[in-house]
Amino acid sequence: MADRYVVLGSNSFSGTHFVTRILREGHDVLGISRSVEMDEVFRPYAWEQLPGAFTFEQIDINHSALIADALNDFRPDVVVNFAAQSMVAQSWDFPEHWYQTNVLGLVELAKILEQLRGLEKYVHITTPEVYGSTGGWITESRDFHPSTPYAISRAAGDMHLFAMQETRGLPVCFTRAANVYGPGQQLYRIVPRTLLYSRLGRQLQLDGGGRSTRSFVHIADVADATYLIARNGVPGEVYHISTDEIVSIRELVERACALSGVAFADLVVEGPERPGKDDTYMLDSIRIRQELGWAQTISLDEGMRGTLEWIEANLTILTEAPDAYVDKK
Repeated sequence: MADRYVVLGSNSFSGTHFVTRILREGHDVLGISRSVEMDEVFRPYAWEQLPGAFTFEQIDINHSALIADALNDFRPDVVVNFAAQSMVAQSWDFPEHWYQTNVLGLVELAKILEQLRGLEKYVHITTPEVYGSTGGWITESRDFHPSTPYAISRAAGDMHLFAMQETRGLPVCFTRAANVYGPGQQLYRIVPRTLLYSRLGRQLQLDGGGRSTRSFVHIADVADATYLIARNGVPGEVYHISTDEIVSIRELVERACALSGVAFADLVVEGPERPGKDDTYMLDSIRIRQELGWAQTISLDEGMRGTLEWIEANLTILTEAPDAYVDKK
């Protein structure tokens, strides 16, 4: 039986791929984002014929009355929330924007969800930034140690939702994934920007020389994991979505150079490290593997090849697309 999903932040990279994933299952989907729908090159649900029905509404999550009307009219079984002010470095410039959306806007949303009739599950997409630099492998029980306005805002929002679940019964599950990449990703992210610049002959600034380390997980695997959590996740639980392969950002760029046939020294200019940037995220993902049966299916090299193929197939459009983040507040 098809469920009814509301996907908040449906224009985000992860949101568009999750919409695609659940439309393949034949679900009815209402997508909500603060911006108009992007060009088809950034909307994977426009790349194929899908059995589910999709409707889009342009609403900012901070406009709680409009959000409430849309949710009450659609009557979803499941709400999945990707909506957030999401950039780390820029959160230092206008922290009030990040706190408005990621804390106050979320508090208003939680009030709406608490009163939403028929809601079976709320999946909140959050971030490992709340932990700070992990040092080694960590489980979902790790304490918070946020180091930027972005991370602080997400930690505060998570803590409010934990309290809502424990005291008010809000059926919320949490996901934390690091670091997501794949075709259709906005060009200010490291993987598509590196691959695009390698094709255009532009130089890439590598903050801190790329010494920080990360796990990179393909968006198709993340969408599968999120769908499993939406169906079978336990309210109150956090689920890490991660691979076991850790690479430095420098190594990632070196792999992109090898894939593109471009010399690292020709592509990269080293720059200063970003303030408050965490050194490493190493997320133990045993819980979702053992409890929900998830496993990644796409290796980093395979996923980067697929992303490069997307860039080459859409090079003319992507050359003109923005490659820097713009705060829309």
